[in-house]
Amino acid sequence: MDNNKVIIYDVSLRDGSHSISHQLSIEQISKYAQAAEKAKLYAIEVGHGNGLGASSLLVGQSKISDEVMLKTAKENLINTKLGIHVIPGFATINNDISKAIDIGVDIFRVASHSTEADTTQRHIGYIRDKGKEVYGLLMSCHMTSADILLEEAIKMQTYGAEAIVVLDSAGSMLPHDVRERIELLSKNLKIPVGYHGHNNLGLGISNSIVALESGAKILDASIKGFGAGAGNTQLEVLVGLLTKYDYETNIDLYGVLDLATLADKLLLKEAITISPLSIVSGLSKVFSGFSKHIQRISTKYDVDPRDVFFELGRQKVIAGQEDKIIDVAIKLNKLKGN
Repeated sequence: MDNNKVIIYDVSLRDGSHSISHQLSIEQISKYAQAAEKAKLYAIEVGHGNGLGASSLLVGQSKISDEVMLKTAKENLINTKLGIHVIPGFATINNDISKAIDIGVDIFRVASHSTEADTTQRHIGYIRDKGKEVYGLLMSCHMTSADILLEEAIKMQTYGAEAIVVLDSAGSMLPHDVRERIELLSKNLKIPVGYHGHNNLGLGISNSIVALESGAKILDASIKGFGAGAGNTQLEVLVGLLTKYDYETNIDLYGVLDLATLADKLLLKEAITISPLSIVSGLSKVFSGFSKHIQRISTKYDVDPRDVFFELGRQKVIAGQEDKIIDVAIKLNKLKGN
């Protein structure tokens, strides 16, 4: 990859699904895909917030099936690639990945917790054998040291991943945390490195620039920050800002600004902001996507959602452990003497 070339990967129609309880419609997906194509985006990621096969009572049910979402997006894309998020345990090879391949998904991003790359081996290997582009994603990278993160990334590289993306899933990392991890991975891997930021502490854009300056070749972003919690690195701001740097994205600036205008009417029920609870998510180092679950469960058990976040952080609870929220709420309720 050219030194000044950076891939901007749009996660709006996947990460943003968290903020609307996974209720994306056919109309929203089709209109967004058409506008993304006009903006010359490299790729858009589509699906349930937790990825392929994740729709369930535990983490939230999608309005429409994975198959309908992916077919709808694919029908409206020509040059822009279609990507999906895959977490082994949610997505199976036979029931989910094989169907996505048949639909024509271009990029499969196979994710695990930052210390559990072993779980991705079969999925990455299967997708590579089918001739599809596959990335390895390490979630909640703030919970792992840079050295261990590198060990896990090397595993994914060995399995066949063609890029490694590290996810600041709680939006809790400071610039020096990002620099340490991205520099180490970029210097020691043979494949491109990417960064996925959240804006809980207001650092989505700045951390993405730090990642770029530290060797990252792929940056995730969402239109208007449309994503879990306080949202992701804002796509339109990032693209605009990169025009002031010597980096090439091949994205049409006016097109992405038009996409932001469309998103206001098409996707956002309310503006994505840094709420007080989002700040707590970042400070407690707990996955941003837990916010709606924590608010709902805290109300049911009459406890302070901020206390729930901090207790989940102390227990080092990770994405996929949503059942722990209820356990913590019950514990806190008993401590109140209710």
